[in-house]
Amino acid sequence: MHFEFLIEDQSGKKALEIIIPKMLDKKHTFRIHPYKGVGRIPENLKPKSGADKRILLDQLPRLLKGFGKAFSNYQAAIIVVCDLDNNDRHEFQSDLTKVLDSCNPRPNAHFYFAIEELEAWYLGDMPALLRAYPEAKTAILTGYENDSICGTWELLADAICSGGHAALSKKGWQAVGKEKSVWAATISPHMNVDDNASPSFQFLRSRLRSVATQVTLKQESE
Repeated sequence: MHFEFLIEDQSGKKALEIIIPKMLDKKHTFRIHPYKGVGRIPENLKPKSGADKRILLDQLPRLLKGFGKAFSNYQAAIIVVCDLDNNDRHEFQSDLTKVLDSCNPRPNAHFYFAIEELEAWYLGDMPALLRAYPEAKTAILTGYENDSICGTWELLADAICSGGHAALSKKGWQAVGKEKSVWAATISPHMNVDDNASPSFQFLRSRLRSVATQVTLKQESE
């Protein structure tokens, strides 16, 4: 089985490059395509910006149609991973499904959300986080509720960065993005994918393995 991952930023790509091999057997292959922000699904499913802008949801109708044609006779799955942020999960899922339903041929695509943000997956594995950052402020971490809408990256920054999220935010979003990539590279290697308290992480892990297993069983029966 081949997997194509679409992720909204470079830090997410860095994390998935480390995490996905822990979830899937080596016989499966994958590629990760990072974008420069999530954006919005365009009206009438027609992108408002050029492909070079690399805004994930703006380009999603075009991307899914392209994958549908490219993989029409190939065992492949398209995995779209987005931060839920402040979106309503059911409405967001419905909107994404409408994009998928507009494709002919329809690719084997699946949508997953990090709730509230991908940093929730790091916070779901406290042992890994503390191995990566042994001086982290545990008083802040122990007050965290998994997958809560609480300003996830800000909370993590408050726990592990000098000056917290306020000091980091003053440096601008580019600095925030770079720091998130550092977190991905530092925490992800320590993560145990089979023991993570984040429900959204658990869902991604179980569904990926399910998709891979179903294809394997089908091939073995043929």
